[in-house]
Order: sequence, then structure tokens, then C-alpha cells
Amino acid sequence: MIIGLIIVLVIIIVTLMIYNMSIHKKIQNFQNLNEKITSLNVLQDFMNTISEVTSVNEKIQKINEILIEKYQIKYSTIVVYDGAEYVVKASNVDEKHWDALRNLQNEDIFKDSITTATPKYITVEKEGERLPYQKMEFARAKSAMFFPLYVENVYIGYWIIEGGKPHEFDNIDTTLLEVIKNNIVSVLRTVENQQVIENIVRDDLFSQLKSAEYLFGEGKKTIDKYVTSTACLFKIINLEEINKTYSRETGNQLITEVSDLVKQNLSNEYIFVRYMGPKFAIVFSGIDLEAVTSFMKELKKRIENIEVETVNTKKVETVKPKINVVLSTYYKGTALEGLTKKLEEYIDEAPVEENTINYL
Repeated sequence: MIIGLIIVLVIIIVTLMIYNMSIHKKIQNFQNLNEKITSLNVLQDFMNTISEVTSVNEKIQKINEILIEKYQIKYSTIVVYDGAEYVVKASNVDEKHWDALRNLQNEDIFKDSITTATPKYITVEKEGERLPYQKMEFARAKSAMFFPLYVENVYIGYWIIEGGKPHEFDNIDTTLLEVIKNNIVSVLRTVENQQVIENIVRDDLFSQLKSAEYLFGEGKKTIDKYVTSTACLFKIINLEEINKTYSRETGNQLITEVSDLVKQNLSNEYIFVRYMGPKFAIVFSGIDLEAVTSFMKELKKRIENIEVETVNTKKVETVKPKINVVLSTYYKGTALEGLTKKLEEYIDEAPVEENTINYL
């Protein structure tokens, strides 16, 4: 009887152990699945940020905010080498600590991590201690994980997360953090071309306008406040002839006069740039094609009534500009550079004598 009872108890215990192991495995699988879902959601948020937020710096800052919110990280900082120096691209740490955070590549404790492209975890053992890279601060961070960032085997900077307690990251899933790090690298690669565009924006000497690149960077921030806008490209079709017949100085003066007149008649919400040579671009943010057509008809008349005296010529004469105009609708989320390229192709291929307003 007793032996039979013991056998029954053993069977029950073994069954419970198997059941508990099964439950534990299911919980573990659920946690892993949940982490994968979270990672996918975060990646989707990253992609949405790339398409919705305009400037490169805003995109990286937004991505950092997503990391902090989704993974409940106390401090997160992304530092990137810009070709001249290390720059804090995004951080929720007080700016008074940024000098230390942008020089972590010089800290001995992180040099092996950079060389081997592996994460580095450091922590204090008790409250009175501080992390090796902390020069002027004690209470802010007690543990940190450092992730070097590489693009095609080229070191470009690092991502560091910090916690307010000793050993805060002892049990964190480093595999998940590696995925996040790779996503950060992917985003940095994606916005690299945009960064180049933003850096080459220049002010034109004669028109005092931004160059075409401004449209696709900072200017797009204003344009994309609206679902639709109207893009306009106009060309001073007789500028080359004026330069040859009279002088380039006369042509430059004409560019200045035309630019000043257009600027005086545009709202601050409209983006006006010198596109290239005799070509200028305007994006009428949030304005439909019909309204812009009426406006451009009137503006075209006023532009073509401008009179400029010739410069550096034997006989002083006056010249007037003639312009050709092409318009099209721009939809938020589509390629603005692709649209302006089509407008440019049309206006360049139009007959030399064409002097009207056209639509694409």
C-alpha cells in the first residue's frame, strides 16, 4: 500500500515537473516571440521616422527617442564621426555631459571594444563609485553598455546606453541589443546621402537664394507640412543670349533683379531656390495648381517688365528677361527630386522661343 502510494506520488511529481518545464518553455517562447514582435515594431517605427521626419539630425534624434521609450532605457546616446570630429547626434543626457560622451573612443576601457567590434559592459559595484569615463559626474549613471558602430568594416562611431543602478544590465538580452545596434547602423546608412545633400547647400552670390539641394533637405520640412503642393520651375530663356551679346555682368544683374522681385511676392511658406544657371524653382507649400497658375501668370508679366541697364558695354542699353514656366503637383511622401528633374527635363527640351506656362 505504502509503496503504491509512493509510486503514485513520484508519478505526480514527475508529471508536475514535466508540466512546469512545458509551461516554462511556452513562457520562454512567448517572451522570445514578444521580443521579436517588439523588435519588428521598433524597426517599423524606424522606417516611418526615415520617411516622415525631414532633416538627418531630426531622424536620428527621433530614433533615439523610440529606443528610450520602447526599451525603457534610462540614457541613450548616439555618437558619429562626421569626417572631422565625433559629434553627439542624439542623446537624452544633459548637454553638460556631452564633452565626455563624444570622447569615449579615447578611453582605454573602450579601445578593445572598438578594435574588436564587440560590445563592452561596465558597472560599478557600489554607490560611492563612478564609471571610468565619468570625469565630473557621480550620480547620473552606474552601469553602461558600449556598442561600436561599423559600416562595411569602417568604424563610424558608437551607441552607448546607461543605467542609474549598479549591475543594471546584468540580465539584459544582448542579442536583442545587437539587433537594435544593427538597425541604428542601417538608419545611419540610409540617411547618409541626405546628410551629404544638406551639407552642400550654398547661398547663390547674385540671387542670394539657397541652391537646389535646400529643397530636398531643410526646405522639405516646410513643404511636407501639407499633403499636396505645387512645384514650379521657370527659366530665363534669354539669359545666355544677354550674356553673349552684352556681358555676363549684365546677366548677373538681371538674375538679381528677377530674384528680388519674386522674393518680394512670395510667402515665407513657399520655398524659392536658384535651381541651376538660368533656372529657378519654387514650391508653393499647400497651394493647388489652379491658384498657382493665376499667380504665375501675373508674376510672369511683372518679371518680363523688368528693365536692366547693360553693364560693361560701349553703349548703355536696356534688356528685359523672358521666362518659360512649367508647373506640376507634388504629393507628400513622393520623390520631390524626381519631380523637379522631370520639370527640368521638360524646360530644357522645350523650343528656345517657348515663352509660356506649361503643366506636367
